[in-house]
Amino acid sequence: MIAKPKASRAELAEKFRAFIDPDFVITDDETMKPYECDGMSMYCEMPLLVVLPETAEQVQRVMRICNEYEVPVVARGAGTGLSAGAMPHKEGVVLSLAKFNRILNIDPLARTARLQPGVRNLAISEEAAQFGLYYGPDPSSQIACTIGGNVAENSGGVHCLKYGLTVHNILSVEMITAEGERVTIGSDALDVCGMDLLALMTGSEGLLGIVTEVKVKLLPKPEVAQVVMAGFDSVQKAGDAVGGIISHGIIPGGLEMMDGHAIIAADDFAQAGYPREAKALLLCEVDGTEEEVHEHIAQAEALFRELGATSVKTSQSEEERALLWKGRKSAFPAVGRISPDYYCMDGTIPRRYLAHVLLEMEKMSEEFGLRVANVFHAGDGNLHPLILFDANVPGEFERTEAFGGRILNLCVEVGGCITGEHGVGVEKIRQMAVQFNDEELQQFHDVKAAFDPAGILNPGKGVPALRFCQEYRSLEHKQHKHDTVDAAHG
Repeated sequence: MIAKPKASRAELAEKFRAFIDPDFVITDDETMKPYECDGMSMYCEMPLLVVLPETAEQVQRVMRICNEYEVPVVARGAGTGLSAGAMPHKEGVVLSLAKFNRILNIDPLARTARLQPGVRNLAISEEAAQFGLYYGPDPSSQIACTIGGNVAENSGGVHCLKYGLTVHNILSVEMITAEGERVTIGSDALDVCGMDLLALMTGSEGLLGIVTEVKVKLLPKPEVAQVVMAGFDSVQKAGDAVGGIISHGIIPGGLEMMDGHAIIAADDFAQAGYPREAKALLLCEVDGTEEEVHEHIAQAEALFRELGATSVKTSQSEEERALLWKGRKSAFPAVGRISPDYYCMDGTIPRRYLAHVLLEMEKMSEEFGLRVANVFHAGDGNLHPLILFDANVPGEFERTEAFGGRILNLCVEVGGCITGEHGVGVEKIRQMAVQFNDEELQQFHDVKAAFDPAGILNPGKGVPALRFCQEYRSLEHKQHKHDTVDAAHG
């Protein structure tokens, strides 16, 4: 087998500058520094170089050159990801899609929008508002995160319980393959023949192709929307109340939970009027016609009181509703007010295990000596524990990382999974060996090879090498035996 030729940074830069504005082929370390990580700033790496193309044809040419020389390519949107999925490869190219930021078309009759991948999530709804429409998935970072990144991670948001994740709200994507071919997956129809490649691309974390265009579904704005805020004196009661609401036949537009640490931090920031004495808080939004909202709100208020709520309050205006959600959506950055650093986890569990998992996390918090602020999508069991730590204290991040790994292992133990919307990236790659066996992981590798034979797209992310998994399982087994012996002699 003949080895592919190698290309230096200077040679690659020269090739790219032949068709991309030289100012946007970046090779100096100072200018590349902002690209060394995404929102998961504890995992960093400097790239070989950065390119910012502005047309799909330029992306094609970048990919053809990188494929020829087997240069790794990491696609990057706004850099708001929380699993180090956009962390550069030290021998590779960061392909930034920041210039792909145009809303190409909104069709109010078909209720669709055609977008470039760099369009911000919130900008879609802002533009569609003139037609009485909006885009359903609304991550907390929607003011900054992009639709391309949402596709890569299959993002959800506070309203995903009723309106679904990204995969449920897109019709098609245009993508550039590893070899530089331009293809469209999906269609405007309700269904297409053959395998569902659109679902495969959604959540693929840049491992299978570079998205250059997305067509999304738009929803009509509901006639009425109100939020019930219920405070509880224990996280267990709040967790049990989640199942109680849904089992009663009410499907909220959003059902979110926050614990005591998050309540205080978010309320200090947003002045949302949260019950600061509560140990847990539920925000339950009901939307629809005036009649059904009025009926479901009354049922929700009564159910929360019956299930142990210490306080119940319902928004009486659109401004009050927006303020309650502002507190929730600003909870992540607000937690920075009570800790120098925090580590945002992302796992999903069956709803019936919410109270159990939250209590187990409290025990782990004491074991590791680290506080946890819980903010999450309670309705679909998507947890977002924020482990509070100080990176300036030697060994504290390593202890935090171990704590996070234990939380993800617990999610798997109760029948859940290690991610809900943040992806695997680098952060959770070890836990893939807990979630899947070798045969299942091999299937992932086979799919990856079908789309990317040379393995140049975001290598080292998402799916671990089987040898790595075997080594990790061996270490976990040894640690488990060590812990068991210690407990026996404790």
